[in-house]
Amino acid sequence: MSQKISKVVFPVAGMGTRFLPATKAVPKEMLPVFSKPLIQWSVEEATAAGITEFIFVTSPEKPSIISHFQSSPAYEAMLKERNKTDELELLKAGLPDNAKITEVSQDKPLGLGHAIWCAKEVVGNEPFAVILPDDMVLHTTGCLKQMVETYEKTGGNLVAVENVPADQTFRYGILDPETDDGQIVKIRGMVEKPAPEDAPSDLAIIGRYILDPMIMVTLDKGKKGAGGEIQITDAMADLIGTCPLHGLRFKGTRYDCGNKAGFLAANIAYAALDPELVDGLQEQIRTIFK
Repeated sequence: MSQKISKVVFPVAGMGTRFLPATKAVPKEMLPVFSKPLIQWSVEEATAAGITEFIFVTSPEKPSIISHFQSSPAYEAMLKERNKTDELELLKAGLPDNAKITEVSQDKPLGLGHAIWCAKEVVGNEPFAVILPDDMVLHTTGCLKQMVETYEKTGGNLVAVENVPADQTFRYGILDPETDDGQIVKIRGMVEKPAPEDAPSDLAIIGRYILDPMIMVTLDKGKKGAGGEIQITDAMADLIGTCPLHGLRFKGTRYDCGNKAGFLAANIAYAALDPELVDGLQEQIRTIFK
């Protein structure tokens, strides 16, 4: 039986240069998608999957991320005085009542594998999840919850996957499938950001992982890969044969909030879920694109 997943790592130390000047003083993860900061959507997804320990790998330049998830005595006192119970609940920012928050600093931008390795001491000797907030998945059942349920069957390392346009493989970690039943893919290898002509498939990893603690031993080596960075895909590939690797074709629509078009699309998609806004939103969109 696979061990319960109770910890999640959020690698959020990046500077968000694609969104300058908006991210000069405000971390990209704190930019709002509809009614909540981008990072809060990820935290809520993790909470829905049963996570209770939240590990933020961040940088000194981004204190507002942790501040958002800490108590706010001034707000709490004001809202209690005004008897605004609904607003008091919003101050939890999607965290469960028993949440534990830990902040870890990534001193240098050495890649996703390095960011995850920075959480080694907090993660300890147990499997853990990783969420990249840039990837938002819209579905009634959160992507991570789908993965936790699948992990109970597969164990090992598990990644969320989807097919991408063949000419876009250079943007992703691309899988070499061994078997594929349409939902769960057994993986025999992978390549980080291959050119289309070198890609073993068009099946790409998106920003959700459940990782065996053995991954930290592999990351200890500091092996550099594509772009001169420490890649998590290389570490997972090195463990194939020792630790099984599977991909899950998740249910839902992914929005890549790492680029402006995907970020704007996510805002519209999540706003459209609000029945009070949807009619007016549709009309305004038609007006803009007429």
